[in-house]
Amino acid sequence: MKRKSRSITSKLPSLAAIGILLIIWQAASVAELVPSYMLPSPGDVVKAFIDDFPLLLENCRITLLEAFAGLFLGVAIGFLMAVAMDCFERLYQALYPIVVVTQTVPTVALAPLLVLWFGYEMTPKVILIVIVTFFPVTVGLLDGFRSADKDMMNLMRSMGATRGQIFRYVKVPGAAGQFFASLRISATYSVVGAVIAEWLGGFGGLGVYMTKVRKAFAFDKMFAVIFLISALSLLLMWGINVLQKKCMPWEEKK
Repeated sequence: MKRKSRSITSKLPSLAAIGILLIIWQAASVAELVPSYMLPSPGDVVKAFIDDFPLLLENCRITLLEAFAGLFLGVAIGFLMAVAMDCFERLYQALYPIVVVTQTVPTVALAPLLVLWFGYEMTPKVILIVIVTFFPVTVGLLDGFRSADKDMMNLMRSMGATRGQIFRYVKVPGAAGQFFASLRISATYSVVGAVIAEWLGGFGGLGVYMTKVRKAFAFDKMFAVIFLISALSLLLMWGINVLQKKCMPWEEKK
């Protein structure tokens, strides 16, 4: 009960800040500091969300399918690359600069090329999401592996432990916190990456929906989908936090 009470109390400042922002937004909309068609009030946004909810839900399903597919592949590739570079120093020296270079190419510039090469279906969206999601996982895990407790590893070696056992019982638990921190970043990137890819070509998804309402100057619907994308990212981060608590119960005892 005390822990639940502390959790609610800790959220009050953020809820208060959100409330203040909504009040300022409503006041700016009523005062027409910006034309109402360009800055709809919170009430107009909520109404647009309710009116277009079935359409938003259908497009949301497509975006989430792309985001989850890309995130799963990105995390898998990032994990395998981190393990390989940790095990083989020459491979680290060869691949790490390439991994960094992949993040210097703007996604907005890369997305049109992927659409031209692979068409307007799901494939180019998933590839773009993999590109933006594997990097945080690779770097986070690699740093976690390399910062493993040296004394613990030496102790296990003295007791006859194999490299696999040291990796499983020392390096993986030691890097778990950094892995989940990286996973939270990748999860938010996955949704944003899917939407960016859909802007530039596609038959459905929240990015396609945003393009249509923007061209129709329906900014209330534009704000509605922006808040939906933010809500999806927050839900993914919450789900990862729950998964982290299940996988790292020892952190709860601290």
